[in-house]
Amino acid sequence: MGASGWEYVAPFKGTVEESLEALHAQVFQELYGDDETYRDLEELWQDAEFMGEEGTHSILDIDRVVRTTAAPSTHNIADYGTLRPLAPERVIHHFGTDQPTPAQFEELLAQPHASLTATRNRAETLLGECRMRWTGVYVVLYTDDEPTHLGIFGFSGD
Repeated sequence: MGASGWEYVAPFKGTVEESLEALHAQVFQELYGDDETYRDLEELWQDAEFMGEEGTHSILDIDRVVRTTAAPSTHNIADYGTLRPLAPERVIHHFGTDQPTPAQFEELLAQPHASLTATRNRAETLLGECRMRWTGVYVVLYTDDEPTHLGIFGFSGD
């Protein structure tokens, strides 16, 4: 089917885990709310054949948060399905601050989409920070010095 990139700006709910859980509920409702295939997210995740071979090509393919900023490895099965923070030095590199705003996040995401066909150096873009399919990266976003959102991006599919 091919890889699919996905991006979200989600409200910050006090912790990254709580924010991811709320985003999961929202996206599950959007994708499967009127569908009788899955009653809830747990039932979707229990469909190992579907999730292992096709997936949802959304944040629903990510089931847990890890605290390491180390790049995931295709040789480590535990790295699949993870959401990890963008390293602090990379946040500063991309945003010029350690407290980026939702608007800055959306602006940076728009840039690679416009320039991916013009450049082969995807690694230098924010989206290039997600280096492995079936994983995602998050950035805590701020409004008036308070964490208010998470910027999340990643890839699913083969």
